Amino acid sequence: MIDNRTAPFAVLILRLALGLLFLAHAGLKIFVFTPAGTAGFFASLGLPGWLAYVTIVWELAGAVALILGIWPRLAAIAVIPILLGAISSVHLAAGFFFTNPNGGWEFPGFWIVALIVLALSGDGALALRPTPTRK
Repeated sequence: MIDNRTAPFAVLILRLALGLLFLAHAGLKIFVFTPAGTAGFFASLGLPGWLAYVTIVWELAGAVALILGIWPRLAAIAVIPILLGAISSVHLAAGFFFTNPNGGWEFPGFWIVALIVLALSGDGALALRPTPTRK
């Protein structure tokens, strides 16, 4: 049974947590590794370097959309490809556990599940622009 009184606030907490994670992840690429360093890392994986800049912008846009509640269900789905890319290009070869060298896919996999839960649960409380739905 779902408690309809508190469920919107639970989704709000999930939405904020996921948005802050993406904000931190983008911040790591900007302030620690630098955009140029991130582009170099992408290139070392055989990916085009420009994809790093797209990824940073995508993470920032997704973070803001989730935190502010701007079409949050769609935002949750839209950022999943970033994590799938991280798993397939870096984390899958490292095994399951995130404590493995180069970090396994445990954490990004759980992050994807949380985004799917958000997309299925609704926009949550205090969404500035609720996701449009078909009637």
